[in-house]
Amino acid sequence: MPVRIPDALPATSTLEGENIFVMTETRAMHQDIRPLRVLLLNLMPTKIITETQIMRKLSNTPLQIEVELLRMASHEAANVSPEHLEAFYRTFDEVHSERYDGLIVTGAPVEKLEFEDVDYWKELVDVFEWSHTNVHSCLFICWGAQAAIQYFYNVPKYDLPAKCFGVFGHRLLKATSPLVRGFNDVSYMPHSRHTEVRYEDIVANPKLEVVSYSDEAGPSIVKSTDSRHFFVFGHPEYDHDTLKKEYDRDVAAGLEIAVPVNYYPDNDPSRDPIVQWRAEGQLLYTNWLNYYVYQTTPYDLNEL
Repeated sequence: MPVRIPDALPATSTLEGENIFVMTETRAMHQDIRPLRVLLLNLMPTKIITETQIMRKLSNTPLQIEVELLRMASHEAANVSPEHLEAFYRTFDEVHSERYDGLIVTGAPVEKLEFEDVDYWKELVDVFEWSHTNVHSCLFICWGAQAAIQYFYNVPKYDLPAKCFGVFGHRLLKATSPLVRGFNDVSYMPHSRHTEVRYEDIVANPKLEVVSYSDEAGPSIVKSTDSRHFFVFGHPEYDHDTLKKEYDRDVAAGLEIAVPVNYYPDNDPSRDPIVQWRAEGQLLYTNWLNYYVYQTTPYDLNEL
């Protein structure tokens, strides 16, 4: 949250130079407060698990947030009851005339497919286009990030020779970004994907900047220079046992799967996983909400 201080206090310029958000008394007197409207497009088959993980991150903040759940009407979900979808999810036809402070698009286990071969691709493109005028700031996760960065900025995805699977350390390439305020110099994030986007393709576009990078996993956090689009290619919202469940599932199915990197002590799957990403995973969502949604969204969403 911002620090509210007198307009002419000498500390103002110093704090602003340290990327600490300062709200002067004049601005505070004229600021209206209302709940933030955030739309969560949940593309994961494990919808209840995913919505819980992300709402846990969104809830750990002083901000009041109204979260609405969105699904793709052009896709038939097989791992959640129709009653749950009917009770808690809306379709794009139901929200297309509304406006939101934030949009979050999750990953999906379809990265081996070409984008155009995903059964809901056309509907997802409609959501992307709609977000230009109806959403203030967008956060895209894993495959959602790969799809969005390709659509908006023509950055391609590539197949990996082996699954990127585990918890990887990332260096901050833009440590001054408010998005990573409070991060350690090396931060950790889970990854679970068969495809990647590449650093050289991202930095070739002057409208994009890489905030965090891993020598093993590649770019982890990327944003647009206008701070409207944020791309996270891992899963900072994952629970402590999410990678374990994925690993155990694939082993039980007889699939060829490596032990997730930097996850089990001594790489021993019989031992309990170690969480190294929880604090910075929370900071990522909190900083996005605070600096790029709450502090900049118009009070009247019709001004978008």
